[in-house]
Amino acid sequence: MEYWSLVTCFASCFLSSTIIPFPSEASVIYCLSQGQNSLLVLLIATVGNSLGGATNYFIGKFARNRLMKKTAPKAQQFVLKYGVYSALLSWLPIIGDPIMIALGIYETKKIPTFIYMTLGKFLRYLILVILFLYY
Repeated sequence: MEYWSLVTCFASCFLSSTIIPFPSEASVIYCLSQGQNSLLVLLIATVGNSLGGATNYFIGKFARNRLMKKTAPKAQQFVLKYGVYSALLSWLPIIGDPIMIALGIYETKKIPTFIYMTLGKFLRYLILVILFLYY
């Protein structure tokens, strides 16, 4: 039982960070409510969500020619203005996925992009875990 809730948490966090809408917060809270180790849940949620964000980046990179035509000039201006730092916002609902896709389209440097993306996602789940544990 314990193992499957963590697998489900990982899967829901991964899916929520791809173009498929999925409520990862519910899975994280469920795992915590079942007595799972909060640091383990935080790690699994962050890794799953970050891998989903990296998937979006590579979708943008490999579908660049097709997506470039559909990308709004505002997306290009956003990426050119904020660059890899915009990956910090990849955890946001609705706009987070397109941010990572745009970063892939414009092929920002992978390592800094993934570091900022992971940091943003980690902070999101850290706040959720803290709120669960102390409120």
